[in-house]
Amino acid sequence: MSRERDGKHVSTRRQYLTYGALVGSGLLAGCSGTTDSEDESTTTGASETTATQTTTEPETTTEDTSYSVSMAPTGAVTFESVPETWVPYGGDYADMGVALGQADGMTGIGQSGEYYTDVYDELPGVSVDDERIASNDLVESDMSKELFYEMDSDVHVIDTGMLRNWFDWSQSDIEEISGKVGPFLGNMIFRRSDSWHDYRFYTLYQAFEKMAELFQERERYEAFERLHEEFVGKIQSRMPPADERPSVFLTYEGTDEPESFSPYRLTDKGTSKKQWRDLGVADALSGTGIENLSTENRSELDYENLLEIDPDVLLIRGHEGKSASEFRDTVLGYMEDHPVGKELTAVQNGRVYRGGYLRQGPIHNLFLTERAAKQLYPDEFGAVTGDNELFDRQRVADIVNGDI
Repeated sequence: MSRERDGKHVSTRRQYLTYGALVGSGLLAGCSGTTDSEDESTTTGASETTATQTTTEPETTTEDTSYSVSMAPTGAVTFESVPETWVPYGGDYADMGVALGQADGMTGIGQSGEYYTDVYDELPGVSVDDERIASNDLVESDMSKELFYEMDSDVHVIDTGMLRNWFDWSQSDIEEISGKVGPFLGNMIFRRSDSWHDYRFYTLYQAFEKMAELFQERERYEAFERLHEEFVGKIQSRMPPADERPSVFLTYEGTDEPESFSPYRLTDKGTSKKQWRDLGVADALSGTGIENLSTENRSELDYENLLEIDPDVLLIRGHEGKSASEFRDTVLGYMEDHPVGKELTAVQNGRVYRGGYLRQGPIHNLFLTERAAKQLYPDEFGAVTGDNELFDRQRVADIVNGDI
């Protein structure tokens, strides 16, 4: 049973100094707030001709500013104040924090190489400290607890299920860092194919809303939600009918000379496929029985397998450091010369593209959806190598910068 269903609460070290003792006794309860005291005054009577009034100093009233955020698998986490420093595992939650105006407090990240910040260059006044984040790369440090102590973050936006299943952390390791540094709050949302993730999943905007609760930034969240709904609605209104949309195979292969391909299923509702679902494409793997890439499934397809599927569009992940033109010159160029690869319909039609980030947040999603619309429907939205913009960059920047 998940701790969310247990309804247990955790508080940060800075806000609840007895947390460690409570963990030891198994009592993971949230802080109780102080009780407001009524101001009291005392009046004394005098003679008929004179009267004096003396008033005692009012008792100090302490306002209870604590709040809780509940998210599987951690459950409800109580904060006495908004966290000032934080560390996410992936670029999805990192991007959410940036969108909510919290870039300055990000102390590090799980994998800096998979957090793509170049999109912020198109947003006036929006940036992150890439050097600081890269210097505190949790995966590079083998998820060392020492780095957690060094960063000394108020909160860790990391799914504890990942710590247990990917990095062999024990529950006592998690409780140690929660009690002595700061609590964990987060949920792996980019895919839904791992058997160990047997608790609730969240959509991109459901997770984003949780981060808005964490940082008490409801107004920014709602502004992004409105922008996103308007943006996606406008694109969907211009899409061709369903029977005229291409079939798509999404895969991972990080080399410039690909020979095998790891499969992703678009039917998986993970957030890394959000743009493809919003754009209504058909999964080329439908009906094949091929499973989605996961912790347990590391299968790959060769060119002969791919030729049997023969998708209209081939999307390859692992090349986000390249521009659209660089990708076409290298990866597509190699496939065009491959003895089997050149037989693929997508290769013959030049419809092989970068597949997007594995972990995307709300800002990333706007850029990736714009790119995907061009990849899938170039006649309507323009060439993917072109500079046609489908959403207002300044409006995004304004929200991030608090001008809502």
